[in-house]
Amino acid sequence: MPGNLLPFPNPVNETASRVVAGGVAVIAASAILTQQPWLSAVLAYGFLARVASGPTLSPLGQLATKMVAPRLSSRPKLVAGPPKRFAQGIGAVITVSATLLTLLWHADLATYILLAVLLVAATLESAFAFCVGCRIFTVLMRMGLIPPEVCVACSNLSAYRAPGK
Repeated sequence: MPGNLLPFPNPVNETASRVVAGGVAVIAASAILTQQPWLSAVLAYGFLARVASGPTLSPLGQLATKMVAPRLSSRPKLVAGPPKRFAQGIGAVITVSATLLTLLWHADLATYILLAVLLVAATLESAFAFCVGCRIFTVLMRMGLIPPEVCVACSNLSAYRAPGK
């Protein structure tokens, strides 16, 4: 997009996305198991950074795209960026909510519940390439709530298989 200083990549390397999801799952599980709800703030920063710029401002994104994914796969599997960005946005909403619940209201149980939801979604993405946010994106496109021009590759289903399908 013109004027976008830090554009989100399109297409996205699915291997790198799955590595990031694995990192998110590890951090979420660590927060729950060690009873450290403040780790939701670390996750929130990562999601906000990835929504804003893909891997550019995200330490986990940088690790995944520059170091881990290239060692796992010599040829990246490219998927459309807009559904992945949408999924990152959902992660941002969940982790910012979890962080606010902990920091402002000391509602740690609610934070752990949100982190558990995130853990399940991140594990599905990492282990099975099933992106919950991408599925929601696809449903919203089919319902007409997301216009086809947001993701041309996604709207041309004969030429592109949506992420998670």
